[in-house]
Amino acid sequence: MYKKVLLAYDGSVEGRRALREGAKLAQLCRSEVFLLAVVEVSSIMTPEAGLTIPIELQTEDYKAILNEGTERLKALGFSPTARLEVGDAGQKIAEVAEEIGAHLVVVGHRPQGALARWFGSIGSYLVKRLRCSVLVAQTEISDAEFERLKPAETATLG
Repeated sequence: MYKKVLLAYDGSVEGRRALREGAKLAQLCRSEVFLLAVVEVSSIMTPEAGLTIPIELQTEDYKAILNEGTERLKALGFSPTARLEVGDAGQKIAEVAEEIGAHLVVVGHRPQGALARWFGSIGSYLVKRLRCSVLVAQTEISDAEFERLKPAETATLG
């Protein structure tokens, strides 16, 4: 059903929820898993605060986030393809999904204020842009349930 699953991951609570829910679906479908983190240029520059965070620092943070997500997936028996992009999150997720021929894209849901809802969410952007399924993950998966996704240890014969 979903042979290629793209998990958008930013290390946030919502991103972790998406990773867990996406991993669970990918495991059930025996999918190939792709993990994507996007450094958003808009989050680097906040002119209203007079603050600019060097892109190198943001990129290093996201590399660590991507590595953490990759390790979580490897612990579940996946061999994920990890990728880091810089730009608009919705646009980059859509581009990568199209490039790899994703069957399912999983993103987290972050509650937003009225202004952000008016402009639209990444999930709604992806639903309009992509031809594959999009899951906006909101299901809470406990640590215990997530641990049960790990493959059973194989017994050694001696």
